[in-house]
Formats: sequence, C-alpha cells, structure tokens
Amino acid sequence: MGTLYLDRRGMTLRVRDGVIELRADGERLRSVAARLVERIVLRADTQIGSASLAALADMGVGVVALGGRDGTRVAHLLGAPAGDARVRIAQCRRLGDEVWAAAWSRRVVRSKLRAQARVLRRAQATRPDLRKPLGDALETLERVEKRVREAGDRAAVRGYEGGGAAAYFRAYAFLFAPALGFERRRRRPPPDPVNACLSLGYTLLHAQAVQACWAAGLDPMVGFLHMPLHGRESLACDIVEPWRAMVDQWVWGQFRDRLLRPDQFGGDGNGACVMGKAARAQFYQAVTPLQKRCGDAMRRQARIAAKALAAANDLPEDDAESDDPDAWDEARWGV
Repeated sequence: MGTLYLDRRGMTLRVRDGVIELRADGERLRSVAARLVERIVLRADTQIGSASLAALADMGVGVVALGGRDGTRVAHLLGAPAGDARVRIAQCRRLGDEVWAAAWSRRVVRSKLRAQARVLRRAQATRPDLRKPLGDALETLERVEKRVREAGDRAAVRGYEGGGAAAYFRAYAFLFAPALGFERRRRRPPPDPVNACLSLGYTLLHAQAVQACWAAGLDPMVGFLHMPLHGRESLACDIVEPWRAMVDQWVWGQFRDRLLRPDQFGGDGNGACVMGKAARAQFYQAVTPLQKRCGDAMRRQARIAAKALAAANDLPEDDAESDDPDAWDEARWGV
C-alpha cells in the first residue's frame, strides 16, 4: 500500500464503494482503490465530506492534513484502535517504572546514535575532504553511545542524546553547499531549504509513527523517553527517533544530486523558508519509497512494544550489530 499526496487547491475527495475519487471543477481526475492506499496527505485545501472521512477511517486509511506555508501544522485522522485495552493499561503502568522506562530509552537512543553514525560513515566514504570533521563527530557518537549504555535513568539518557545530536549536526552541516545556508538544525521556523526539508520529512515520519502506535493498540500520547506533554504524541516521538537519520541521508542525497535546488525555495516574509511547487513535486514523489521502508519498520517496532507490554515483560537489550528483522534498527539500510 502507498501514500496519496494531494497538493492541488480546490480538489474534492469522495469515497464510493471502496474507491477514492478525486475531482476538480466537477471533473473526475483520478480514481484509486482504497485498499491500495495506506494514507492520504493533504497539502492544499481539499474538500472531504463527513461520510468519506468516516469511510476512510473504517477502512484504516489514515489522513494527514498539513497546514501553514511550511506544512508543519498537522492534523491526523485515524481508524479505530486495536481492541485490546490491556496494552494501553500496561503502557500507563510502565510510565512510572523507571527501570523499564530507562531500558526503553537506552534502546531508542542507542539505535538513533548508530543510525546517525551510519550516515556520517557513508558521507566519509564519498567526501574524503571532510574526513576530519566527520571523523571527530563519529568518535563523539561512539563515546556517547557507551555512556548511554551505562545510564541509569531517563534524564541521563536525554542529556547524552542531546550531546550526540549536537555533534552529529555540526558534522552533517558540512555536507551541504554554502549557498543553501544550512548551519545547524533549526525548526521553528526552518530558515533554509535543508531545514525546511528536514522538518517536512520528520513531520511525515511522525505521522506514520502515530498511525503505527494506534494500529498496535498503543496510546501514541504516552511515551517513555519523551514524557507525556499536552498536545504531543510522546510515544510516537520515541518510536520515530531511530529513523530520523534515514530522512537526513535522503535529504542530503536530494541536494547532493541537485534534485532539489536553492532556487526552488522562497521565504514567507516571517523568516521561514518554504518550498515552491517544483520542490514539493520532487519531494513528495521521491520520499514515498523512504516512507514505506520507515513505516514498515515502525509498525514492527510498535507490535514488538505492544507484545512486551501486554505480557508484562521487559524489552531485552538488543545486540548493537543484530540482523534480526524485528530489531529496532537495521544493521544495514540504504535509500
């Protein structure tokens, strides 16, 4: 199943007899069998009736509405959750179990650090001129991972994660041409094309994580590394962390190969960089395979977590080089 992106103003979406119909000015533009669609991403104003929304939810098709010029205001439509309430009860009980939550957090952050290191190692192989800054960052990530492995509580894990992220993005910034203006990770608002693409990529990834939690019977609002916070899907934030680096690598590839270019972006007058129409068309078309791979992995992760919670078992610490297909991260991945 795939993702259907709608980025044309004035469209109307209807669901009839299991078929998604797209119309504009009364003319039918396209019809897609709903069983072939996993989610619909709305980037432009689109009319959808309540009956069609209900039909999509009933069929398990998620709807993600992106608002604002930078596309980072998000609304989700999800289908009915899995029916086993034991998972959500166990999830809430574990929230106050520091031993279990710290083990979970170590697992998430170590996976994230290893994924970031893979990005930098791949960059090092193609950019020998950057061997020094990339090598320094890799050494830092290795030290941070060792400290995370020994961390006794979530607060320590979060602190080490922040240190690792700072070192990683200092090195990552060297991969981009100065004309792009990317110096560090900034998101509110994203001031340059690279940050704009990272923000949108992370937003789409997060939407998939929310859907994965919901489908597995988990409450996406109750996280462990990311503590519950009003309006935040904290568990989805946890699950998405190991996969952010895949977005980073993909964004680097898009600009490296000039599939995305600075002249395809503009400003909104308030300091935010926004994608032009050509950039959006390239972004949405090219990101689909990445979304599928990450979505499949996050659904596996959510099922593993739900099973462990329902059985009241601790998640075992994973081997850093595991090739187990059910591992939280993969020893080798590519985009």
